[in-house]
Amino acid sequence: MYEQTGDSIIRKEAERALNVIEPNKTYTGNHDLGFMMYCSFGNAYRITKNLAYKPIIHEAAAALATRYRPSAKIIQSWNTNQYFKCPVIIDNMMNLELLYWVSNDGGDKKFRDIAINHSNSTLKNQFRKDYSSYHVIDYNVNNGDVLRKATWQGASNCSSWSRGQGWGLYGFTMMYRFSRDKRYLKHACGIADFILKHPNLPADKIPFWDFDAPQIPHTKRDASAGALIASALLELAQYTKGSQKDFYIDNAKQMLVSLSGERYKAKVGENGGFLLKHSTGALPLNSEVDVPLIYADYYFLEALKRYKDWYL
Repeated sequence: MYEQTGDSIIRKEAERALNVIEPNKTYTGNHDLGFMMYCSFGNAYRITKNLAYKPIIHEAAAALATRYRPSAKIIQSWNTNQYFKCPVIIDNMMNLELLYWVSNDGGDKKFRDIAINHSNSTLKNQFRKDYSSYHVIDYNVNNGDVLRKATWQGASNCSSWSRGQGWGLYGFTMMYRFSRDKRYLKHACGIADFILKHPNLPADKIPFWDFDAPQIPHTKRDASAGALIASALLELAQYTKGSQKDFYIDNAKQMLVSLSGERYKAKVGENGGFLLKHSTGALPLNSEVDVPLIYADYYFLEALKRYKDWYL
């Protein structure tokens, strides 16, 4: 928000929040270091060039790397529990940006190798032939064998949880940005086409919480999935040409127009201060259903900036 407004009050609030977030740089309880530390300190360093932020980002990458399981070539998302031995969720693709960036910034090259190995394992095991993604893959940590393909937040083990499709789209687009591995670009395009050509994608382009949810169209939307997918499509369009590029931009624009309309964008003073309404965290768990979510606002703002910077 500060980057797009230049408002010093907003910058001060961002810096206050960074102080609250900083202790997470050594957190090893799950895989979410990329979300917690790169979305915050990574952007803070990019925008301000404050050198004090760099060692924090590097330390966070080292913490995330402790969850890498070399025998399976994956980053374990959650700890072993009563349901899973070594679970990896599609969301984990988003944390790889932290690792790759730190390697490119003079950090340990093993971080880049971890990001690539995890991407390749995800490419091999997490997707169906139609480019849709399972939410959770449970691995044998000793040899990388797949024990089970399942879901936690989706409608069923064989369904396509909408935000999960967005994490995959964004993640492989980002990995192509860093690596220029054309397999990742091809895969990202496949995911984009699955999403955008799906018969259950509504006319306003904001997905239902799961593409295979029961009771469509009489079920909840997920504005966070729409915002995330729009941002990813705008970057993916940077790496494509012609009608394919136009297709991605046009759909992303439709998503942003919908999210900016009365149905999804809150009025000032409402919605607890959040920008967007109607996100769904985990409907099967009855958690965060039809509410504002911080990552919906985050990727909405990022998508708006990308559209303005690249396509206006």
